[in-house]
Amino acid sequence: QVQLVESGGGLVHTGGSLGLSCAASGSIFSINVMGWYRQAPGKQRELVAAMSSGGTTNYATSVKGRFTISRDNAKNTVYLQMNSLNPEDTAVYYCNLRIDAIRKEYWGQGTQVTVSS
Repeated sequence: QVQLVESGGGLVHTGGSLGLSCAASGSIFSINVMGWYRQAPGKQRELVAAMSSGGTTNYATSVKGRFTISRDNAKNTVYLQMNSLNPEDTAVYYCNLRIDAIRKEYWGQGTQVTVSS
């Protein structure tokens, strides 16, 4: 059983910053990918940023240069620092853990990020 617990998020004005964190617990393989997805009302869930346990990162084009993903492998925790936020970033943000070795994927419960204009 794997559990992802997210924290952070909230309401911020345009240009502001927010940080998200997600801690994973349970049967977690050391080699994995942790990341963040988001889903805005009426839109499909999309990748925001992901980071492998080896340090490889992947960002959505829309957030490059504004968001930074990082992780602490010892704590099985992934972070997302979001700067220069704009209303288009408003969405529910979901933590994701992917373990390719066993073809498993897990999701957090989601946390709301709202950017007001």
